[in-house]
Amino acid sequence: MTGFSFIHAADLHLGSPLSGLAARDADLARRLATAGRQAFEDLVTQAIERSVAFVVVAGDIYDGDWADNTIGLFFARQVSRLDRADIPTILVRGNHDAESVITRSITLPASVHVFPANRAGTFRLEGLRVALHGRSFQGRAVEENLALTYPAALPGWFNLGILHTSCTGHAAHETYAPCSVADLAARGYEYWALGHIHEYAELSRDPWIVFPGNLQGRSIRERGEKGAVVVDVADGRVTGLQRLALDRARFEQVSVDLAEAEDPRAALEAVEAALQPLAALAATRLVLVRVHLTGTTPAHDALAADREALTAEIQAAAHRLHEDLWLERLKIETHRPRAAVESSGTAIDPAALLADIDRDIDFRTRAKAALAEIGGRMPTAVTAEAGLEDEFDALCAEAEALILGRLVGRHC
Repeated sequence: MTGFSFIHAADLHLGSPLSGLAARDADLARRLATAGRQAFEDLVTQAIERSVAFVVVAGDIYDGDWADNTIGLFFARQVSRLDRADIPTILVRGNHDAESVITRSITLPASVHVFPANRAGTFRLEGLRVALHGRSFQGRAVEENLALTYPAALPGWFNLGILHTSCTGHAAHETYAPCSVADLAARGYEYWALGHIHEYAELSRDPWIVFPGNLQGRSIRERGEKGAVVVDVADGRVTGLQRLALDRARFEQVSVDLAEAEDPRAALEAVEAALQPLAALAATRLVLVRVHLTGTTPAHDALAADREALTAEIQAAAHRLHEDLWLERLKIETHRPRAAVESSGTAIDPAALLADIDRDIDFRTRAKAALAEIGGRMPTAVTAEAGLEDEFDALCAEAEALILGRLVGRHC
């Protein structure tokens, strides 16, 4: 058996919008809109330059049914590049691009193999003696343990399983085609190419069971490096695995403790220092960073009093470091020193009053209902980014900070 390499990718979600700052800058909006496609285009380029033996995509190539043929034509164009380079593409359908979901179709090159949904099948690459086993999703929700339906390993071949699954489970993702590591290992394969979980994870190295994560992060909930993996094989065994960063826009979060900041200027200097390490990353791709301000600081009132001005100052600081470093969102969870609260000049402690309101069951119920109503009127991509109900306590904390900041400003 000769040595070779292959690329394992999953969760391309072509056609999915990226959440972020599109409304603030037209050029940024354009770059965010094309980031996912460019990431896949870069994957194809890497596959050709590395002369890999084949490319595996473990489901969710598309984010859902096509509004038109644009996305399908883009995918066909890219796999045609692989076809001309004699690189087969082998894929399964996941919950987002299941057989019952995608109603349009475009003829793909003969070198593209899509596994059926009615049963698990085997696709052989005779020259390499590689047996690829897979099964697609028929519908969005698959509760069956599909791993148990996969065929036994072919003796003397390199056996590779392709499965879109939640496997052992993940809090941020729906449970689809559930299975265990033991279920997968029992098939006797040398490598399992999994999809569905959007974070990189090695569940096992004997055998190799890998989630490569999604190709391009789509919101602040999908932070850090995104891409695929390159797998090296020799003598029928995996000899190496390398992560391949392909994302064109990366989401990051920076927490800044402002306990030592005596005034707004010192606070901004602390934020800029915290953003500094991201400048090198911004030289290679868009970086969208959420800044989270924490700590008990005398600067709290001034920072909370004019959120819009503070946001602009932090964005300006980010752009001083690099033009492609963008503030995704500012979260203010700083606190006033207790002494400042006691000497605020009011007969009533506003901080204590607001805290009591925040804990009131009736208030929380009505506020959450209002957030749900607002979320229901917003586009899906925006609500996925904002996570209004999930961040209820954080939203209350920011509102309290704003009110206290303006109250104190009036008494100064």
